[in-house]
Amino acid sequence: MKLLNLFFAFFLFCYSISFSQNNYWQQEVDYEMVIDVNVKNHTYNGTQKLVFTNNSPETLDRVFYHLYFNAFKPGTDLEQNSRYSTDDSRTMSKNILMLDEKDWGDVQIKWMLQDGNPIEFKVEETILDVALEKPIRSGESTVLEMEFFVQTPAMIRRSGKNSEDNVAFSMSQWYPKLCQYDDEGWHANPYIGREFYGIWGNFDVTINIDKDYTVAGSGYLQSPELIGHGYAPLKEGVNHGDKISWRFIAPNVHDFSWAADPLFTHDYIDIEGGPRVHFFYKSDSKYVNLWQEFQPNSVEFLKFFSETIGKYPYDQYSIIMGGDGGMEYAMCTFIDGVGHPTLYSLYSVTSHEIAHTWFQFLMATNESKHSWMDEGFTSYIDDVALNVVLEQGKALPNAGAYKDYFRWVATGLEEPMTTHADRFKYNSGYGMSAYDKGSIFLSQLQYVIGKENFDNTLKRYFDDWSFKHPKPNDFIRSAEKVSGLELDWYLLDWAQSTMTIDYSVNSIYGVDNKTRIVLKRIGQMGMPIDLRIKLKSGETLDYNIPMTKMRGSKPLKSSTLLKSWSWAKPYYEVWLDINSKNISKIIIDPKNEMADINRDNNYLVL
Repeated sequence: MKLLNLFFAFFLFCYSISFSQNNYWQQEVDYEMVIDVNVKNHTYNGTQKLVFTNNSPETLDRVFYHLYFNAFKPGTDLEQNSRYSTDDSRTMSKNILMLDEKDWGDVQIKWMLQDGNPIEFKVEETILDVALEKPIRSGESTVLEMEFFVQTPAMIRRSGKNSEDNVAFSMSQWYPKLCQYDDEGWHANPYIGREFYGIWGNFDVTINIDKDYTVAGSGYLQSPELIGHGYAPLKEGVNHGDKISWRFIAPNVHDFSWAADPLFTHDYIDIEGGPRVHFFYKSDSKYVNLWQEFQPNSVEFLKFFSETIGKYPYDQYSIIMGGDGGMEYAMCTFIDGVGHPTLYSLYSVTSHEIAHTWFQFLMATNESKHSWMDEGFTSYIDDVALNVVLEQGKALPNAGAYKDYFRWVATGLEEPMTTHADRFKYNSGYGMSAYDKGSIFLSQLQYVIGKENFDNTLKRYFDDWSFKHPKPNDFIRSAEKVSGLELDWYLLDWAQSTMTIDYSVNSIYGVDNKTRIVLKRIGQMGMPIDLRIKLKSGETLDYNIPMTKMRGSKPLKSSTLLKSWSWAKPYYEVWLDINSKNISKIIIDPKNEMADINRDNNYLVL
C-alpha cells in the first residue's frame, strides 16, 4: 500500500511537471453566417450561429463582440481620437465628419440567444457586451445566435463601400466578431482604426448577392461549378436567378473577409504542390496591365516565404483589388490600385501583405500589444524577399529601416516598442517602432546569433507557434533553443526600452611589436561586437567579442573568438600580436548590422 501511494505521488508529480510545461491554451470559435446583400444601398441582413468553446481554466459569465463598422460615424472613439490627435497625419476625422448619414457605418443587433434562450446585451459603440444566462465553465461550449443588420460605411479605413478603385464592397471585419479572451483576460478594446486580434476557428459563410457580382475572399468556394465567375466552368443547365448564394468554408482561421464587384476580372496561377493563387481586379481600372504583369512574381513571393519560414498550409490564396493601402486577412489580402501605381510599388506592397500570412496570421500575435512582431517581422522578411525575388543585390535588405530609426531617435520622441498600437502619441512614432525597429530586431538578431541559427530560428518559430498566439518571449525561446544562447537581455533592451547602441574605437597604442586597442561602450545597450582589422598589406583579420550575458557566441567561420565583454564595463581591451604600424583601419561592425546610432566613431583610420 505504501509503495502504491509512493507511485501515485510520483505520478502526480510527473503530471504536474508535464502540465506546467504544456499549459498553453487558446479559445475556439466556429461561425455559421448567412447574409443577404442589398447592392443598391450597400446594406445587408444577416444571421450568425456561433459555437464558443471555453478552453480557459476559468468560468466565463459574459462575452464581448467587436462591431467594427460602428466606428465610422461622428463622435466615436475613432473619429474623436483622429480629430484631436497631436499627429497631423491622421485625417480620418475630416472624412467621417464630411459623410452623409447614409455613408456612416452601422451595426444593429436585433436579438441574441444562448443555447436557444434569449439573453440580454448592450452596445457601446464598437463593443457588444453580452450577459450570459448560463456561465461557460472550463472545457464547455455554448451556442450563441443573433440576427443583425449592417450599413456598410464609405471607405475610410480598411473596409467599406466604393473604394478609390471603385470596388463596390471591400469587406473586412464586417460581422459581429467575438473578442479574444486569453491568459491576459478579455481584449475588448474600442476600435480606432489600427489593429486586430481574433480567435482561431472555422467559418461557414454564405453571401447572397446579385448575380453580376464576383465575390473573392477567405475560404474555399463550395460547388464552384454552380457559381462560375472564373472559379470553374459553369455546369451545363445552370441558370442563375437574380442572386447567387456564395458559400465559403474557411477552416482554422481567425477572421473572414470578402470583396465583391460586378467588374472583377478573375485570374489564377497554380503553384506546383499548391496553393492556387487568385487575382481579382477591376476590368475598367487603368492599372489592369500592372495587375497582370505582377502576378508571376507574386507567386514567387509566396513560394519564398513557404521555403524560408514554413509551408503555406491552405489550398488557396487571393490577392484582391480593394480596401485602402494594403491589408492582410485570412487566406487573402486587399490592395488598392490607386495607391500603388507602379510595378515596384505593387511588388512591394504585395510581398509585404503576403508575408503577413506568416507573421500575424499563422503566428497570430496580439498585433495591438505587440505590433512590432506583426509589422516588424513582416517588414524584415518582405525586404529580404524583394531582394531575392527581384535580384536587387542589397547587402543589407532593410537598410532603410535603420535610416528611419536613426532619424526618429534623433528627434527624442521615441516610445518603447511595448507601447499599445492605439496609444502612440505620433502615428510616425508607431510606424518607426512597429515597422522599422521591429524589422531591425530580426536583422540585428541575425548579427547576434549568426545567419544559420537565425534561418533555423524562423523555421523553429513556425513549428512551435503556427496556429497559436505567440508572445515576444515565445519567439526568443525558439531562438534560444536553436542557438543555445541566452537572449532575454536582447528582448528586454531592444524591445522593452528606448536604450540605444553606440560603440566606438576609443584608442590604439603600439607596445613593442604588439598593439593595444581600446573599445568603448557609449550607449546604454550592450551588444556583442564584430571587429575587423585591416592591414596595410591588404590582409583582413576578423574577431568576435561576445557579450557575457549571452553565455556563448554565434558560430564563427573565419573570425577569431575573443574573451567576452560584460555590458556593465564601459571599456574593453584587445591585444594583438601585430605592430601598430602595420594596421590601416579598425572597424566595429563592418557590415553595419548593428543599429549603432553613431557609426562615425565605429572606425579608426591610421
